[in-house]
Amino acid sequence: MLQRKMMAGPVFGDDAHKAFAASYPALPAHLTHSLAGHPLLEIEALAELAARMRPETLEHNSAVDLPLGISNADTPANGLSVHDTIAQIHECGSWVLLKSIEQDPAYASLMRDVLAEIEPLVAPETGSMLRPEGFIFISSPRAVTSLHFDPEYNILFQARGSKTMTLFPVADPDIISQEFFEQYFAGGPRNLPWREEWAARACPISIVPGEAIYVPLLAPHWVQTHDQVSVSLSLTWRSEWSFHHADACRFNRRLRRIGVSPRPTAIYPTDNKLKSYCQRALTRLGG
Repeated sequence: MLQRKMMAGPVFGDDAHKAFAASYPALPAHLTHSLAGHPLLEIEALAELAARMRPETLEHNSAVDLPLGISNADTPANGLSVHDTIAQIHECGSWVLLKSIEQDPAYASLMRDVLAEIEPLVAPETGSMLRPEGFIFISSPRAVTSLHFDPEYNILFQARGSKTMTLFPVADPDIISQEFFEQYFAGGPRNLPWREEWAARACPISIVPGEAIYVPLLAPHWVQTHDQVSVSLSLTWRSEWSFHHADACRFNRRLRRIGVSPRPTAIYPTDNKLKSYCQRALTRLGG
């Protein structure tokens, strides 16, 4: 159970609770929140946070005019330090990611407070919230985050500026092949290739400060900020089901390497426990 530390008031109102409960875990949801204007999410505070963070938890790159299907390896650097990127974010056409913000006590407290509000809605559906993590995105105007998927459940809170997230059905087999899942969970990249015919099945959701998006586990999506600097807070968690899915993908990769064509991993609520337990047993044996 997440420890609850009281905030000045609730982050989610009744309408947001109802929308989240109706969608979780498999469907996206457009939510409202009270984090806009929070002092920890101002640019100055984030620059100070970046200076305190471990270097390996900071990421930045050029982010304007990128193809939707650009690979991780081809994403261009911007020639600046992460700190200079934040200072010049209005004009440098870039994107900064602060990862694992729970390493900082103030941000860890904020994360616990927010997730504790929805834990009673999450637990009956997918069990305990496991491995909660926090991320902050600081983006230049018109910055693009290319098509990818995430292995976590995620709520993206808009604190400054606006953006549109374009989502696709969870684990859409035309967009994410089983081989791609297997490669990713073996340590491969998460950026996906793009084909124009997929646009017809897209679900775009635009958000401004005070709005948020619940992003289902394994839902492909891409993001573009609008004409102002954007600050977004992403709070994520895992479930027992998500860990079993990941290990089942690793087991399928083993089977494929010995010439077996495995059945695809199951999608929630069907479980992947048998393959997952086989993978875990082989890992313990050093296989």
